[in-house]
Amino acid sequence: MSLGIVIVSHVPAVATGVVQLISQAAAEVSITAAGGTDDQTIGTSLAKIRTAFEDNSADELLAFYDLGSAKMNLEMAIEMSDKTVHLYDTALVESAYTAASLLQAGVPLATIEAQLAPLKIK
Repeated sequence: MSLGIVIVSHVPAVATGVVQLISQAAAEVSITAAGGTDDQTIGTSLAKIRTAFEDNSADELLAFYDLGSAKMNLEMAIEMSDKTVHLYDTALVESAYTAASLLQAGVPLATIEAQLAPLKIK
């Protein structure tokens, strides 16, 4: 089983920027992103999220997002996906970086989730 990361942001540049940042710490981790709407405006796209899931070479995904409607679209995409997807209500940049670094180091998912717990958005 392999673990990968999906980043979802309302802003295309934020999504790609987070991927660029975390890729520096996790060159061997499959990371995909869905940023903005289908016409590249501010918002999220169910179709883009589904594509990010499909394009990610990992069997199981850790999904991080920026705002509420991204979570709603992620939840719908998860229901439609054959992959196991873990959705985290955590600070986007910090949690994605933490998860990517730990995945790169071969840390088990349970330990990664313990490290993400303090980053939960309440």
